[in-house]
Amino acid sequence: MFRIAWSTEPQSNVSFPYLLRQSSDSIIRINDMLNRTSLPWVNFIIMIACVAIIKLKLYQSSRVRRPQTSTSASNTKQPNEGLEDQGRSSKDLRVIQSVVLICCIFILSQLPFLAYSTGRLINPEFDVFKKLQNLFYIFTTTSQTFSYLNVSVNIFVYYNYNSKYRSIFLSMIKWKPTSTSGVK
Repeated sequence: MFRIAWSTEPQSNVSFPYLLRQSSDSIIRINDMLNRTSLPWVNFIIMIACVAIIKLKLYQSSRVRRPQTSTSASNTKQPNEGLEDQGRSSKDLRVIQSVVLICCIFILSQLPFLAYSTGRLINPEFDVFKKLQNLFYIFTTTSQTFSYLNVSVNIFVYYNYNSKYRSIFLSMIKWKPTSTSGVK
């Protein structure tokens, strides 16, 4: 941990602040317990609850929207067109799937961090320059890799589920897909 300390330059008699490193194992342990273990687990549990609530609310809102739009659109739609899963439109289902998928990917990407943070708390030898440092390096590297994968996979999830994102993304890289039907 660090604290601000003051030093005086002898030639000019000017004081200036600097960061002084304190080596206190108890402060580091408290930091690990609160900031690297307890709070992330609380946040992790809240995220899982939020995903369940989001899924429930999206299903409920699609159930409410469906009867309101079905009467006005029933004259123009073909039978069973765009309807899936108990009267929900395919667009509603895609929104639900994309939101839940993105949240689940994020939750899964955080598991290695939670595992090594909890392992550090349980076993003090599971740390840098300690007895289990090789295992610690494996977990930290895995955690970083999962974080990078989370960011990388999100691009493809958004690309697959969001047509507006897809068109903007394709315009940014200036690539236009060729037609598979052969008609230009």
